[in-house]
Amino acid sequence: MYVGTLSFDLLLGDVRSLKEKRSVVRPIVAEIRRTFAVSVAETGDQDLYRRAEIGLAVVSGDTGHLTDVLDRCERMIADRPEVELLSVRRRLHSDEDD
Repeated sequence: MYVGTLSFDLLLGDVRSLKEKRSVVRPIVAEIRRTFAVSVAETGDQDLYRRAEIGLAVVSGDTGHLTDVLDRCERMIADRPEVELLSVRRRLHSDEDD
């Protein structure tokens, strides 16, 4: 069993309040969840209205499939015009890790 995680640090475009931030972040989270069937949530920077941290996790029995899903999720975020992708942290874990 393999677990892959991604953590995205995002800079939001023309956002002036936490309410506007939610209107940008929620559709992104919902689209990733719906498209890729992964666990995804806003995981940090909730009190900053121009920054967002989104984390996601995928479980698979095959590293090739896992890497493919993580790559496609990363491309989807990077292609969003309303956000700037500042950084991505990727981690892969297996049940053989100590």
